[in-house]
Amino acid sequence: MIFGIGTDIIDVKRVEKMVTRGKQYLETIFTEKEMEYCEAKARKSEHYAARYAAKEAILKALGTGWRGGLAYSDVEIINEELGQPQVQVRGKVKNFFDHHQIQKTLISLSHTKEIAIAVVILEN
Repeated sequence: MIFGIGTDIIDVKRVEKMVTRGKQYLETIFTEKEMEYCEAKARKSEHYAARYAAKEAILKALGTGWRGGLAYSDVEIINEELGQPQVQVRGKVKNFFDHHQIQKTLISLSHTKEIAIAVVILEN
Protein backbone atom coordinates (compact mmCIF):
# COMPACT_ATOMS: atom_id res chain seq x y z
CA MET A 1 0.00 0.00 0.00
CA ILE A 2 1.24 3.51 -0.76
CA PHE A 3 2.16 5.43 2.38
CA GLY A 4 3.08 8.68 0.64
CA ILE A 5 4.20 10.39 -2.55
CA GLY A 6 6.58 13.33 -2.71
CA THR A 7 8.13 15.46 -5.42
CA ASP A 8 10.55 18.35 -5.41
CA ILE A 9 12.14 20.55 -8.03
CA ILE A 10 15.10 22.84 -7.44
CA ASP A 11 17.13 25.39 -9.36
CA VAL A 12 20.68 24.06 -9.89
CA LYS A 13 22.09 27.58 -9.37
CA ARG A 14 20.71 27.57 -5.83
CA VAL A 15 22.64 24.37 -5.13
CA GLU A 16 25.79 25.75 -6.81
CA LYS A 17 25.78 28.42 -4.10
CA MET A 18 25.63 25.68 -1.46
CA VAL A 19 28.55 23.85 -3.08
CA THR A 20 30.70 27.00 -3.01
CA ARG A 21 30.19 27.23 0.76
CA GLY A 22 32.53 24.25 1.14
CA LYS A 23 32.68 20.74 2.46
CA GLN A 24 31.82 21.63 6.05
CA TYR A 25 28.50 23.08 4.92
CA LEU A 26 27.80 20.22 2.50
CA GLU A 27 28.32 17.68 5.32
CA THR A 28 25.20 19.05 7.04
CA ILE A 29 23.12 17.97 4.03
CA PHE A 30 24.95 15.18 2.21
CA THR A 31 26.65 11.98 3.32
CA GLU A 32 30.27 11.17 2.51
CA LYS A 33 29.18 8.69 -0.18
CA GLU A 34 26.92 11.28 -1.81
CA MET A 35 29.69 13.87 -1.82
CA GLU A 36 32.18 11.40 -3.32
CA TYR A 37 29.68 10.55 -6.07
CA CYS A 38 28.86 14.18 -6.90
CA GLU A 39 32.44 15.42 -6.72
CA ALA A 40 33.47 12.81 -9.31
CA LYS A 41 31.01 14.26 -11.86
CA ALA A 42 31.87 16.95 -14.42
CA ARG A 43 28.71 18.94 -13.57
CA LYS A 44 28.63 18.14 -9.87
CA SER A 45 26.06 20.80 -8.93
CA GLU A 46 23.42 19.03 -11.03
CA HIS A 47 24.03 15.79 -9.12
CA TYR A 48 23.99 17.53 -5.76
CA ALA A 49 20.74 19.24 -6.78
CA ALA A 50 19.08 15.94 -7.71
CA ARG A 51 20.01 14.46 -4.34
CA TYR A 52 18.83 17.55 -2.50
CA ALA A 53 15.50 17.35 -4.33
CA ALA A 54 15.27 13.66 -3.43
CA LYS A 55 15.73 14.38 0.27
CA GLU A 56 13.02 17.05 0.12
CA ALA A 57 10.68 14.70 -1.79
CA ILE A 58 11.16 11.97 0.83
CA LEU A 59 10.22 14.31 3.65
CA LYS A 60 7.18 15.44 1.69
CA ALA A 61 6.18 11.80 1.19
CA LEU A 62 6.51 11.26 4.94
CA GLY A 63 4.23 14.24 5.53
CA THR A 64 6.44 15.60 8.31
CA GLY A 65 8.72 18.22 6.87
CA TRP A 66 11.99 18.57 8.79
CA ARG A 67 10.42 18.81 12.24
CA GLY A 68 11.07 16.34 15.04
CA GLY A 69 14.84 16.20 14.57
CA LEU A 70 14.78 14.68 11.08
CA ALA A 71 18.00 15.56 9.26
CA TYR A 72 19.05 15.75 5.62
CA SER A 73 22.07 13.58 6.37
CA ASP A 74 19.78 10.81 7.69
CA VAL A 75 18.70 10.22 4.08
CA GLU A 76 21.29 8.91 1.62
CA ILE A 77 20.80 8.58 -2.12
CA ILE A 78 23.14 6.05 -3.69
CA ASN A 79 23.24 4.42 -7.09
CA GLU A 80 23.20 0.71 -7.83
CA GLU A 81 25.69 -0.76 -10.31
CA LEU A 82 23.49 0.09 -13.29
CA GLY A 83 22.86 3.62 -12.02
CA GLN A 84 19.40 3.23 -10.49
CA PRO A 85 19.09 5.50 -7.43
CA GLN A 86 18.30 3.88 -4.09
CA VAL A 87 17.39 5.37 -0.72
CA GLN A 88 19.08 4.44 2.54
CA VAL A 89 17.85 5.90 5.81
CA ARG A 90 19.33 6.14 9.27
CA GLY A 91 18.73 7.92 12.55
CA LYS A 92 15.33 9.47 13.19
CA VAL A 93 14.26 9.03 9.58
CA LYS A 94 14.88 5.26 9.90
CA ASN A 95 12.92 5.26 13.17
CA PHE A 96 10.02 6.94 11.36
CA PHE A 97 10.23 4.38 8.51
CA ASP A 98 10.25 1.52 11.03
CA HIS A 99 7.38 2.96 13.09
CA HIS A 100 5.20 3.35 9.99
CA GLN A 101 6.39 0.04 8.51
CA ILE A 102 7.68 1.65 5.32
CA GLN A 103 9.16 -1.27 3.43
CA LYS A 104 9.89 0.08 -0.04
CA THR A 105 11.06 3.37 -1.51
CA LEU A 106 10.73 4.06 -5.23
CA ILE A 107 12.67 7.06 -6.49
CA SER A 108 13.28 8.78 -9.79
CA LEU A 109 15.77 11.61 -10.33
CA SER A 110 16.34 13.84 -13.33
CA HIS A 111 18.31 17.01 -14.00
CA THR A 112 19.38 19.49 -16.63
CA LYS A 113 21.86 22.36 -16.40
CA GLU A 114 19.11 24.51 -14.87
CA ILE A 115 16.85 22.28 -12.76
CA ALA A 116 16.74 19.00 -10.87
CA ILE A 117 13.65 17.03 -9.91
CA ALA A 118 12.91 14.00 -7.75
CA VAL A 119 9.79 11.88 -7.32
CA VAL A 120 9.43 9.45 -4.42
CA ILE A 121 6.84 6.81 -3.55
CA LEU A 122 6.90 5.18 -0.12
CA GLU A 123 5.15 1.84 0.38
CA ASN A 124 4.26 -0.04 3.53
